[in-house]
Amino acid sequence: MSAFITPEIRRRLKNRKSAIAGVAAVAATTVALSLAPSGDAEAGVQTEAAAAAPVAWKADAAKTAALHESISSQQSAFEAQFKATQAKAKAEAEAKAKAEKAAAEKAAAEKKAAAKAAAEKRAKEQAASRAAARKPAKVTYPNNLDGWIREAMAIMKKHDIPGSYEGIHRNILRESSGNPRAINNWDINAINGVPSKGLLQVIKPTFDAYHVPGTSWDQYDPVANIVAACNYAADRYGSMDNVNSAY
Repeated sequence: MSAFITPEIRRRLKNRKSAIAGVAAVAATTVALSLAPSGDAEAGVQTEAAAAAPVAWKADAAKTAALHESISSQQSAFEAQFKATQAKAKAEAEAKAKAEKAAAEKAAAEKKAAAKAAAEKRAKEQAASRAAARKPAKVTYPNNLDGWIREAMAIMKKHDIPGSYEGIHRNILRESSGNPRAINNWDINAINGVPSKGLLQVIKPTFDAYHVPGTSWDQYDPVANIVAACNYAADRYGSMDNVNSAY
């Protein structure tokens, strides 16, 4: 067979073998590189390993952060509740203290007011008692001629009307004998329709003209009759003491 192989064919076969060997070498190198990683491959592996490791750590950190966040949230809630409880207790204590203070102040004010009212009442009672002690007792007069004259003289003194007990008494006995209901129905006054009446026999026009305020308007009233008659006598004669007959 070798007899049929020409030089050209040998050359071609040699080149083909060289190409095949080159391809095989390249393939072997490629496989070797894939099976036995070079420095770059190791670096890649290490990089991938380094990149993979933090992924696992990051997962743990997230859980830890979540746990911390939960604990922090619970702690915050507890602190807020604790503060709220303290604030409520403080507010209640302050309100209680304020109410107690207000009640104490009110009680003190009421006590002070009661003491003041009691003191004012005592002062009024004492003043009334002193006034009553200073005020002279009301003089009472017996319901008889003596009492009528003395009461009339007390009123005359207030109004500056002159007249003595003796002068009044003397004229009463002459005019009416001491009868306050005495009336003269026979003299000129009676004829004229104005009879003399009372202890000092005063006619109505004279009684009305010389009536003294504070006394009765009844002409028969013994005190009013004496005072009006003495007032008239003082105007006409200077005093009832100067009258010794019908006037």
